[in-house]
Amino acid sequence: MSRTHAEIVAELQSRWPEHKIGRSQARIRALCDLLGSPQDACPVILITGTNGKGSTAAMIDSLLRALGLRVGRFSSPHLVNLTERITIDGEPIADEVFDELVENVAPLVKLVDEQAIDGIAMTFFEVMTALAYAAFADAPVNVAVVEVGMGGEWDATNVTDAAVAVVAPIDFDHTAILGSTLAEIAAEKAGIIKAGSRAVLAAQQPEAASVLLARCADVGAEVRREGMEFGLIDRVPAIGGQVLRLETSEGPLGDLVLPLFGAHMARNAALAVAAVEAFVGSPLPADVIAEGLEQVTAPARLEIVRRSPTVVLDTCHNSHGARATIDGITEAFDFAPLIGVVAMMADKDVSGVLAVFAEAMTTVVTTTIANTARALSADALGGLAAEVFGEERVRVAPSMALAIEEAVRLADEAGAGAGVLIAGSVYAAGEARALLVREDNPDGA
Repeated sequence: MSRTHAEIVAELQSRWPEHKIGRSQARIRALCDLLGSPQDACPVILITGTNGKGSTAAMIDSLLRALGLRVGRFSSPHLVNLTERITIDGEPIADEVFDELVENVAPLVKLVDEQAIDGIAMTFFEVMTALAYAAFADAPVNVAVVEVGMGGEWDATNVTDAAVAVVAPIDFDHTAILGSTLAEIAAEKAGIIKAGSRAVLAAQQPEAASVLLARCADVGAEVRREGMEFGLIDRVPAIGGQVLRLETSEGPLGDLVLPLFGAHMARNAALAVAAVEAFVGSPLPADVIAEGLEQVTAPARLEIVRRSPTVVLDTCHNSHGARATIDGITEAFDFAPLIGVVAMMADKDVSGVLAVFAEAMTTVVTTTIANTARALSADALGGLAAEVFGEERVRVAPSMALAIEEAVRLADEAGAGAGVLIAGSVYAAGEARALLVREDNPDGA
């Protein structure tokens, strides 16, 4: 009897979790060999960095489709449904297609599992990565846009030799695995830059920039740098997003509408345009850039998910990302007061994130993330928040649903001008989005 979609997803998610990795690609390479090397079936644009990978990948995807190309995109983690991780032509792979793919690949996964390479079976992320490459080969797509899971050099996605290696801004995250200095973290991420590739580098702190440029020199990669070959010239906030002026291969280009908020998104747009120009090897037509940016969507990136009061959702989960989020929401919305709903993983820089949030949030409602042992409890997070915000500015709710209810109540009591920001984790954003967003009503309740 065939398995249901829910059973297939449950089995995949029961594997070794994606936040725990070892310095080995032996298992993913073994599976890809058995699959006939699907990672080499089309050119790949591989994206690493600490923050901005997902939104940059979404922009690259949209720009490539504006060129008329068939595009596959692999991202992680997902917000609500596992199949969101694998998209073709901008749409998540259908459940039934995904299920068939899993069942076809399952005997080969079992063969690798039985080898117990490095003492374990294949991890969840390794299997998902192989499934994505197999899906893109089967489609087939003209180009795959692939977001690195963690680091770069040893990440399962790096089983391919990417035609274009994109490095978004690097900061501190996953330090227990990637290293405790920016140079160590950058060295891991620089591993996606291969001989003969084109490297597209966002502006970096000097310690990280020197490592990346040294890697490009060592492997002979062509390099394009933000602030040198490309960049953001100017931007003007606008209703529903912002209007950009970018430095492109053809020179300055203005009047570009980006339906996303924040200076960080504007810089991600410049990075995405540069990445696609590196991929095609020539300047992009102005109308392609305009169409690609105007059509981009990035769920849970300063996304409005409810009105009256306005509720905004964001995936930020480290202090660097929190800063970008707070700057973006302050510029775009000017909420007075701003009520926060925050849930976080225990292995993150919780105090650092809370310190940034405390600058803008009048009150914070702490809660927990369902169905993961990595999450801080609502009470534990509330205790840490009290140290940063002061006890009088902290509320605690045992679930995301109750936290949202409390935050909305506080905003309603505050009157016109109040808003709610839900942030602290990709998983928290996904849980909140599932509660607030329906396909037939994208602005929520």
